Amino acid sequence: MKRKMLAVLAVFAMAVITMFGAGASAEGEKIALITMDSIDQHWITLNEGAQKAAEELGVTVDFMSPNTKDDSQQIECVNNAVAGGYQAIMVAANGPDAISSALQEAVDAGVKIIYVDSPANVEAEATFSTDNTAAGKTAGGEMLRALEEKGVTSGKIGIINVNAATDSCVNREEGFRLAFEGTEFELMETQYGEGDAAKSQSIAENYITQGVVGIFGCNEGSTTGAGNAIKASGNADIIGVGFDKSDTILNLIDDGFLLATMAQNPDVMGSEGVKAAVAAIGGEELDGEVTDTGVSVLGKES
Repeated sequence: MKRKMLAVLAVFAMAVITMFGAGASAEGEKIALITMDSIDQHWITLNEGAQKAAEELGVTVDFMSPNTKDDSQQIECVNNAVAGGYQAIMVAANGPDAISSALQEAVDAGVKIIYVDSPANVEAEATFSTDNTAAGKTAGGEMLRALEEKGVTSGKIGIINVNAATDSCVNREEGFRLAFEGTEFELMETQYGEGDAAKSQSIAENYITQGVVGIFGCNEGSTTGAGNAIKASGNADIIGVGFDKSDTILNLIDDGFLLATMAQNPDVMGSEGVKAAVAAIGGEELDGEVTDTGVSVLGKES
């Protein structure tokens, strides 16, 4: 009996040691979260998901993103993370090439890279993002269906993108264009608003003067600008479709100035990114796996 009790106590002791040992190793882990900016609701929600997972896992995640979409600022954030001794960097790259050298230096220094939303051209442990081409095609399908329901089978359509380099938004545009292949619609030359709502509104207003029947926004700022321009024009017949979810975008949908938006799941990107970062720091091989975090169509009746 005494021997049996000692054995039980030994098992219990090992369990306690294992439990607290794992917690202790996790407590020292520092992860940097570097997104394209720190203003868009998309990135704020992504950070919220990351912080929730960090609290659950007992690690530190520091949101150290630039105020605006700027390559040099993003590079500086990466360099600061390396200098600060962060063991992993979760990053949404402005473009596939601009910050690649900085990220490669981070990898060479032993830092684990996890991509959230948009990758660069450096191998990472894992990527958590939307299948942007498929989501862009869905957005195009929503606009096409709405136009056809109005009896509109031809006309000009404007596209507002962030820039010509951001991987996620370039793929969204590609998917959107695919949806209109074989139709009589004319997809105009893409204009770039750097994700800024005011710049995007000016672009959309110019499209409207050219008689467009629809406008597509590739991200939160682009979509907000498109909706505001349609609202200001007083022409609710123009079909606006975009990406990302914010209170402003949802209000524009409710008021009838946008048809729909493709709502991503940035909170999932954030939480799963932290889990992957912790696993990679712990030595687990993630093999660069790419995970589609999904998208939903939000319209007036959603």
